[in-house]
Amino acid sequence: MSSTRDDQALTSLLDLVPVVPVVVVDRLDQAVPVAQALAAGGLPVVELTLRTPVALDAIRAIADEVPEVAIGAGTITQPADAEAALAAGAQFLVSPGATATLVGAMRDTGLPFLPGTATVSEVMQALELGCTELKLFPAEVVGGVGLLKAIGSVLPAARFCPTGGITAATAATYRALPNVGCVGGSWLTPTDALAAGDWDRVTALAAEASGRVVEAAR
Repeated sequence: MSSTRDDQALTSLLDLVPVVPVVVVDRLDQAVPVAQALAAGGLPVVELTLRTPVALDAIRAIADEVPEVAIGAGTITQPADAEAALAAGAQFLVSPGATATLVGAMRDTGLPFLPGTATVSEVMQALELGCTELKLFPAEVVGGVGLLKAIGSVLPAARFCPTGGITAATAATYRALPNVGCVGGSWLTPTDALAAGDWDRVTALAAEASGRVVEAAR
């Protein structure tokens, strides 16, 4: 990530946890318990996507009530999203893609951020803008592990959090790459588990993912 506020201990999302849960909440009452469940499973970082009407309120609730969790806003697609996420208490930002305008807006918040990339040219453009920690999205669709290996050989300054189509079975393979700091995934918070309030299942999935990815990457 390219920047951080002086009062933030959060300096690099890529080095905090091996797996970043990518969470979509449809109801505000899901926000706090899902964050608590993920933290209990050893993953105290949440990327909560701005895909539902309650997303900003959910970020605010987690920031206020679950301070042990680093809460970030995903699906940042326009400057206004970055500003709103900052106001809601987000501690980092993640975009599915990136333009110079969007990167500038995310940087202006003072928060760490991961701009989204999908091609070698986009990675080069991000590096020109001073961003060395990036998101690869949608990872499986654009080339996955093979693409990251190729990028690593020609652009070693870039490090990634690949997201999109990654599963419990493939996460460790990604994480073992030298230019991957962490992976992002939504499999940790299945829609049916959130709908049923099955927080024990979320905790178990988080614990399994964290342990498996760390062990496989050694």
